[in-house]
Amino acid sequence: MCELLRAALKDESFVASTLTDDVPERKILYEDPELGFVILAHHYKGAKESPPHDHGPYWAIYGQGRGETKMSDWELLEPASEEKPGKVRKTRTYSLTPGMAYLYNEGDLHSPSRAGSTRLIRIEGRNMEKVKRLKYEAAA
Repeated sequence: MCELLRAALKDESFVASTLTDDVPERKILYEDPELGFVILAHHYKGAKESPPHDHGPYWAIYGQGRGETKMSDWELLEPASEEKPGKVRKTRTYSLTPGMAYLYNEGDLHSPSRAGSTRLIRIEGRNMEKVKRLKYEAAA
């Protein structure tokens, strides 16, 4: 799926027609009724930083269409619970630039940071709006 998404994101007509100015921060393009995966378009206007998170028991693919996302990977130090956030430590930071797509497997902890506007396609193993997730914070 990553390879197919990379090819699509290198097609300027696909990017121009799919990641248009009117796309909000989260727009469902397709949700599979049988398998449950969802394909989303995102248009983040201006800087945005997200805390470390995973996608629970599901995977996600981030595909960069426009702009640049600095992505950080995190190592789990203490598990999260309903009552207490998990503790994590940053292990690396790298750039996602137009045409790149990256898979985050189940339980992979990551956090995106954007210095400016970005547009991306994300594919989630399940619609994460319907999944309760635990919180994580960087260890001191």
